[in-house]
Amino acid sequence: MAKVIEDVLAEVGPRLKRLRADHGLTLTGLAEATGISTSTLSRLESGQRRPTLELLLPIAQAYQVPLQELVGAPQVGDPRIRPTPRRLNGMTVLPLTRQPGPLQAFKMIIPPGRGTPEPQTHEGYEWLYVLSGRLRLVLAERDLLLKAGEAAEFDTRLPHWFGSADERPVEILSLFGRQGERMHVRARPKSRA
Repeated sequence: MAKVIEDVLAEVGPRLKRLRADHGLTLTGLAEATGISTSTLSRLESGQRRPTLELLLPIAQAYQVPLQELVGAPQVGDPRIRPTPRRLNGMTVLPLTRQPGPLQAFKMIIPPGRGTPEPQTHEGYEWLYVLSGRLRLVLAERDLLLKAGEAAEFDTRLPHWFGSADERPVEILSLFGRQGERMHVRARPKSRA
């Protein structure tokens, strides 16, 4: 990480010099526009002076460019996830997390008619949220019906099964922690009347 920072800082001087040339300014002209001495500007461009915010902000303002253009900050990666749907036990499963880790997120589309519930158990903890349709959740001795907007969370060591509750598909979000990690949902406290 320190090497990356040093590499970025080493490019600031040449970038400042190119920008000044592109704007057709002399060191004296830039000094007048920024209030920074010509000797300081010269040392910045040659790499003999380390760039600081106090120096870069007036220069960015003089050129009317964003600060990151002076620094050449590394681009932030594309945050969008392009899930590849998979078929699993008749369901369409779209992974929503890119990195392996303790918690994984999935969108699932469950078609109607998955048959007779066959509850299973495994290590982990699951949180389900119904996006559309109606979900039947068999959990140990309970047989539950969840509608759009409802959620459930449970330890997957309990026998469980879920599927569409009727003749329409159901879409859900699933957050799953293999080692029993639980989701912590933060809610606003109830307002006092």
